[in-house]
Amino acid sequence: MPNIIEITDFAATELDVYARLSETQLMHYYEPQTGLFIAESPKVIRRAMDAGFEPVSMLLERKHIDTQAKDILVRCGEIPVFTADSPVITQLTGYTMARGALCAMKRKPLPAVEAVCNGAKRIAVLENIMNSTNIGAIFRSAAALNMDAVLLTPACSDPLYRRAVRVSMGTVFQVPWTYIGANSADWPQKGIAQLRQLGFRTVAMALCEDTIRIDDPRLAQTEQLAIVLGTEGDGLADATIADCDYTVKIPMAHGVDSLNVAAAGAVAFWELGNLKRG
Repeated sequence: MPNIIEITDFAATELDVYARLSETQLMHYYEPQTGLFIAESPKVIRRAMDAGFEPVSMLLERKHIDTQAKDILVRCGEIPVFTADSPVITQLTGYTMARGALCAMKRKPLPAVEAVCNGAKRIAVLENIMNSTNIGAIFRSAAALNMDAVLLTPACSDPLYRRAVRVSMGTVFQVPWTYIGANSADWPQKGIAQLRQLGFRTVAMALCEDTIRIDDPRLAQTEQLAIVLGTEGDGLADATIADCDYTVKIPMAHGVDSLNVAAAGAVAFWELGNLKRG
């Protein structure tokens, strides 16, 4: 049976994870063990649970107890489920929840790059992308357009930040991912060398003149391809472009010089991904 608890005291320490702790504090909540993250909306919570993530507590609008979240509560067992009407929860959290549900969940240890890439034919590599909305959108495209995995350089934003998880619609739990390297010194030279050892040819998505077409037959015929996307604004580092096997620029019309990195990723995943190959 769910343990439904009416919110009466905003200062209750059990509510810290929803009201007062930053994303970084949640990440280190059980240090040195893995920490927590927040899943938002019933659909996202279900996808996280389907992927084996363990719920710790929930914050739920009262109206969803017997409706949208009913099946989730059955799966959650006896964890605390804090509830109130929407205005009270908004006052507690400082924002309006998407679909009226938050769930604090335990993180899992990150897998090794080799494990994530095992059997993969098409992967996305994200270089220093800091915007959580872009991270979430890229994961959603990666899932929809059949990327086998996503790798992130150490400077990237965490895919389990609340906004990234929400924007991804929970696909961060469906696409295997991990970080490539432990610090900035591990990318690009060491990281790209590791990808080559794993059998991948690398494609730098960049606004350069010396490029090949995105529909070049050589790319489609390559067995294992890593599509490398760069940070917002500056794009990929020169050293990354130089180290990659191919450089590709998406053709533009009407004088548009570039796409948002999430949009560019979607185009690249469609053209170079497994859906086109299959």
